[in-house]
Amino acid sequence: MSPGRLSIMELKPIYDIENANSELWPLGEIDPKKAKFPCCLVWTPLPVVSWLAPFIGHVGICREDGAVLDFSGSNFVNVDEFAYGAVARYLQLDREQCCFPPNLVGHTCKHRYKHAEYGTAITWDDALQSSMRHFEHKTYNLFTCNCHSFVANCLNRLCCGGTMGWNMMNVAALVLFKGHWVDTVSILRSFLPFTLVLCLGIFVVGWPFLIGLLSFSLLLLGWFLLGTYCIKNLLDC
Repeated sequence: MSPGRLSIMELKPIYDIENANSELWPLGEIDPKKAKFPCCLVWTPLPVVSWLAPFIGHVGICREDGAVLDFSGSNFVNVDEFAYGAVARYLQLDREQCCFPPNLVGHTCKHRYKHAEYGTAITWDDALQSSMRHFEHKTYNLFTCNCHSFVANCLNRLCCGGTMGWNMMNVAALVLFKGHWVDTVSILRSFLPFTLVLCLGIFVVGWPFLIGLLSFSLLLLGWFLLGTYCIKNLLDC
């Protein structure tokens, strides 16, 4: 073989990497009974917190094989064992809307250099694995570094939807407004405790309880809005 030339066997790995984005293998079916949600965002209510504010819950993101990954404790990412119960709501994302560059020139997003510096991946699972390694050295905190932070990190590595602006707020809004309920039981499990707490509180305390509950929800929402959009790096994880 003449110098400077590559053999067919040497070229094949390069060809495989460059075609990884165009040859995405088919995903399996979503199967709630087996807790398999390929390439989905998943959500479940949190004990106590969701009883007071049902729009707040625990989120995770799933691998291509459907296994759920979720940041549920300091230095710990759950694999295929969703914390706080079964999935109640899910949203499948389109891998075609993500950027899997084999090199700097191969970026399909508009954030070539920013995406490369942040950390790119050549497959969906590769991005999730990188985020797992990152969050295995993070301290969990409900108010600053939580499960939503982990999912946002994954989506930014994927440049999902052509954007790297994923954060706690838009991840939560995406699942809240576009997510699909698994079944009727999931809806009851998400809202029945809140309804019971609300009715009991009004019965025992009266209407001031409703005002207090509304204030609690507004304070939580205000904190995350302030930390995400007003005070830079406050919720950086």
